[in-house]
Formats: sequence, C-alpha cells, structure tokens
Amino acid sequence: MSSTTPPHSPGRPQVRAAALLRRPALWLVPTVLCALVTLLLSLLYMGGIVNPSDSLNRLPIALVDEDEGRPLPGQRETLGKQITDAVAATEARDDTVDWRRLDRDGLADALAAGKVYGAFVVPADFTASVAALSTERASARPSIQVLTNPGVGSLGSSMATRISEEAARQASKKLGGQLTAAARDADPRARLLLSDPVEVETRVGHPLGGHSGLGLSAFYYALLLVLAGFIGGNTISMGVDTSLGYADSELGPWHTRRPTVPISRTQTLVLKMAMTAGISLVTTSLVMLGTVVILGMDASHLPMLWLFSYCAVLAVGLGVQAINAAFGGIGQLVSMFVFIALALPSSGATVPLQATPGFFRFLSTFEPMHQLSSGVRAILYFDARADAGLARGWIMIAVGTVGALLFGFAMTRYYDRRGLHRLTPQPE
Repeated sequence: MSSTTPPHSPGRPQVRAAALLRRPALWLVPTVLCALVTLLLSLLYMGGIVNPSDSLNRLPIALVDEDEGRPLPGQRETLGKQITDAVAATEARDDTVDWRRLDRDGLADALAAGKVYGAFVVPADFTASVAALSTERASARPSIQVLTNPGVGSLGSSMATRISEEAARQASKKLGGQLTAAARDADPRARLLLSDPVEVETRVGHPLGGHSGLGLSAFYYALLLVLAGFIGGNTISMGVDTSLGYADSELGPWHTRRPTVPISRTQTLVLKMAMTAGISLVTTSLVMLGTVVILGMDASHLPMLWLFSYCAVLAVGLGVQAINAAFGGIGQLVSMFVFIALALPSSGATVPLQATPGFFRFLSTFEPMHQLSSGVRAILYFDARADAGLARGWIMIAVGTVGALLFGFAMTRYYDRRGLHRLTPQPE
C-alpha cells in the first residue's frame, strides 16, 4: 500500500515558517551540530597540513657512501666517509630526519619498497675527483647524488630532496673551506672553484609511469574506494529502509510510504550487508573501468588490484552498515567522521606522516585511508611487495571486516533482545 500525502488536511490551519523561526528549540540542535562539525573538520583537515616542516619527525632518507678513493694526503678517511659521518651526526642534534646508512643494494631495495623518501649518495670516485681539482687533470666538479622517490608522494619526496640538497651544500662549503686553506698559492680562478667544489646532481631514484599523477594516483584511487564503500553503504541502507517501509520516499513533490515489513534489526542488517557485498562487485569494477581503462592510469597486477579494491570497498561498506545499525539517525554523521574526516588527514598519502602532529600519526595506526592507500601504493608503484604496505593493508582490511560484523550484530542483537524494535511509521 502506498499513498501520497495531501497538501494539507481540511479544517487544520497551516503553520507558517515565520512563526516556527521564533522557537529557540528549533534552532538549538542543528546550530550546535553544524558548529561542532565545522569546527572539528577545520581543526582536523588544516591541523594535519598547516605546518609540515615544524612537525617533521624522523623522515627516513637513505645515506650511501660508495667512495672508494684513497684518502687525501694527511687524512685517514675518504671524503665520502667524512661527509656521511657529518650528515649522520646531525641526527643526534636534530630528530627531524632518520638518516639510514645503506649500501647500493640496500638503497635499491629501500627505494623499491617505499621505505625511504629519498637518498644522499656519495659516488665511488668522489675523493679522487676532489683531489684532481688542484691539478691540471681537473675536468669536472665532483658530484653528490640526491635521489628522489616520487612513489611515496610528491610532497614527502620533495621534502627529502630539499633536506638532502641542503646537506650536500653544507658539505660542499665545509670541504671548500678545507681546500682553499690548503691551496693558498692557487690562482683566483682555482680558488673560486675550490671554495664550492661539489655539484649536487638530483635525479629520480625510483621512476614512475607518466600516468601516475606524480605519485598521487594511489591516494586518489584509495579515496575512490573509500567513497565507493561509504556512499554505497549509506545508499543501500536508505534504500532498504524505504523499501521495507521504515522510511519515507520523497522525489520532488511526490511523497510515498510503503507498507511496513515486519523484520528484526538483526535480519535487516543481514539484508543490508548481503546487498553491500553484491553491489560492491559492480562499484569496484566500475572504479577500475573508469581509472585504468578509460583514463589510462598506470597500473599493474590488475587481478590483485581488483581483489584488493573489492575487499576494501566491502570493508568500508560493512563498517557503514554496522555504524548505521548501532547509531540510527546520526549513523551517517558518525561514519563520515570515521571513514572521511579522521581518515584523510591521517592517510600519510599527500603529507607524510612524519610531517604531521603526533595525533594524526596515532590515528594512522587504525584509520582505513592510511592502510588502503599504502596497499594500493604497493600494488601500483612497488611491484605489489608485501613489505611496501600491501601486507598491512590486507591485515587491516580483515580486521576492519571482522570488527564491523562483530560490532554490528552485537548491537542489533542487543536491541532485539531488549525489545527495542524499530518504530512503524504511522500515516496521519
């Protein structure tokens, strides 16, 4: 049975909006909720990105010394060893950077797994090239290599590059002071070269494809998965409630109310979760169709990407259904904070977690966006390596799915046992 509500009931006076606007109680709840949500969103979104340099804490950067030359006369160590020791010593005074000493093989592995944001590399011929500056054999300035890793995010990679380049410039100035002091009789041109002898060579250490959004495609793809699960879960929940007669359907001026189907809260949640599992097959496939097939996003390991994407969408969708079942009318607001408001600034995909305040690093241990973006990034950029974030992504998807099932059904069974049945809408 369905009916269309008449414009007004005969004989009843119509209430005017102007009269209702003078009621303080009508303003109270929406004003407080809107104010709190707006303030919290402002603090969360801007708090994570407003000052990344001051929040920087132990950003991992590789430190590689390949210098194989003989030490300069009167010195016991190569210049590469002296420079890398000096750079690493800054860690004791300043904990903004985590300088990780690696060899060439370790560097390649760290870049390929996204474990470092960049690298500071002293090449094998560095000491020999410096020694040649004071002779006629000097043909080029010695160089220090700064390697970037765009797969970990453009901002994080650029911060590591800036830090490494500054360290290289400081090393050049210190070395220049030593060389000019030892070459007082050199001609002015040679002394100018010796005063700043090192050239900084910046290049990509782990290149990405041209359709990877400069290292941001993984974040936006993961965001699509979260939105697909969040919007899909709420849409399914609303559609089921309307079809079962527990919510009204309004389309423009048409207002429809269906007959109420007698069903427990637990069985309603079973229905919604089952539909979420089925519809997520479609939405996941469409996400991949739009991003990979139509837009040409660089992607490999496509079967694994689809499976990971489906499980991610499903986990978010089940979480939404559990929250809606537990909190009722404010469930959408609660799930918005859980899956969107708290998740985005703690994802670590645009601003590295090492450059965010401690509160956001804490959130990243369980908020879904960090886990999903790390897993997607591992598949898209790092050859689907488990240690690049994929293993943790799978684990957290499983934990989230089990948590949603346990929480949702625990709450609905509690409501059903207490006799807190959903109210049946009664027509006027």
